Amino acid sequence: MEMKLESNESKVPCYVTVEPKDGIFKLQTFDTSDRTFRSGHELLAWVKKNWEPIQFQNPSEYQQLLYAVAQELQNGYK
Repeated sequence: MEMKLESNESKVPCYVTVEPKDGIFKLQTFDTSDRTFRSGHELLAWVKKNWEPIQFQNPSEYQQLLYAVAQELQNGYK
C-alpha cells in the first residue's frame, strides 16, 4: 500500500509505504527526508506523534492513512 498526502508544509507531497509481507515500512515527510521503520506499528506511532491532520491539504486523508495502515498491517500478518 502506498499513499500520497498533499502537505500544507511543503510543495512536495508526503508518501507512506506499508508492505508487511515484504517488510517495508517507510515514509517521506514534509522536509523530503525518508524514514524507515522496523514495523508498521513503529511507523503508525511516529505518524501519530509527528503529524496532525491540519498539516495536510485534505485533513481527512490523515485519518484515512491511519485506517489504511492499520488494515494493511492486519491483512499482512494473517
